[in-house]
Amino acid sequence: MKKYAYIGSLGFIAVITTEFGIIGILPQVAEYYKISIDEAGYLLSAFALVIALTGPFMTLFTSGIDRKKIMTAAILMFLFTGIVSSFSPSFWLLMIVRILPAFLQPVYIATALSVAVSGSESTNKNELMSIVFSGVAIAMVTTVPFATWVSGLYSWEYSFMIQAAISLIALLIIHFFLPPMPVSEKKSFGSQVSILKQPPFILSTLTNFFMITAWFSTYSYFADYLGKAKGMDTAMVSYMLFLFGAVGIIANRVAGKMLNKNVTATLAFFLSGTVLIPILLSVSDENALATVIVIGIWGFLYSPSFLNASTYMISAAPDSLEFANSLATSFGNLGVTLGTTIGGWIIITQGVEYTPWIGFVFGILAFLMMIMRNVFEKGEKFFSGSVKQM
Repeated sequence: MKKYAYIGSLGFIAVITTEFGIIGILPQVAEYYKISIDEAGYLLSAFALVIALTGPFMTLFTSGIDRKKIMTAAILMFLFTGIVSSFSPSFWLLMIVRILPAFLQPVYIATALSVAVSGSESTNKNELMSIVFSGVAIAMVTTVPFATWVSGLYSWEYSFMIQAAISLIALLIIHFFLPPMPVSEKKSFGSQVSILKQPPFILSTLTNFFMITAWFSTYSYFADYLGKAKGMDTAMVSYMLFLFGAVGIIANRVAGKMLNKNVTATLAFFLSGTVLIPILLSVSDENALATVIVIGIWGFLYSPSFLNASTYMISAAPDSLEFANSLATSFGNLGVTLGTTIGGWIIITQGVEYTPWIGFVFGILAFLMMIMRNVFEKGEKFFSGSVKQM
């Protein structure tokens, strides 16, 4: 039902505002705690690493629990994080509080997607998933840039207050508008874990991992990159985040319709941005208008990446939607961790202007994984056809 998809999307806004809202305020956080920008980046990479390491297991362990209860518990944890973080605790406590909701983030995403597509026709499942994932782009166009803008006017703590407010709204909507949804049939662990033995799924997972690593090597330091490489102030960065998210909303809807027609071609189209954007950013140099145009293209090609990755992985394991999606979330966040870590290292050793070229390298690796899956599947069809003829 579309109603459930929109509720899932609202919760996704709260989730993304908490996870990625830190991106716009990293320079301020680093200055406040007297640490380097790459150390401040741990607030993002540690969050993503916890998701990467625990996501599939948490999804398996909670797969038999009422879906409404799972979604409520997850958003409640995000609310708690926003409130405590807004009091500017010591850095180690801020890190711990940031990590806590990461344990339930992939569970929320997998559950929200499952709820959205439950009872729907197979022909429009990707479109319903795109509605849920549009929460990513909506957060990028509303709450994330707004939190960055407010933090520029006042202080970085206000960013977390906004995160808490969004989580509270999502919590109330889920509580009052989503009916109890007990799980009627719990799939066995063995039946779900068996997808890890399938080469197409493994190659799809590596495609996801390399693609997200490519994007986040630069995007994790969006504010720092635009400030130092392009000479933009905090207010201008918030406008760029707004532009980034605005085109992202359109991109998610476009991607949802494209995925219904051809999953592989859609992923390849949007993945091309990992190779194209570094070149365009280099060519635009410090030309303000050219940079704005490139950021618009960047936002369009980046925004559906999580939707595309999940759909691509699910297409290799259609009977294990929730577990496949949790793995997509897990390896995607592992990519966030690696991209953020390498990006921070490059900033310290070479300079922030070099970070987009990391994305170029990992983007090529992602394309290679796609080609390998395509070759493998064609080979499987060829051999299965030969066996049948014998």
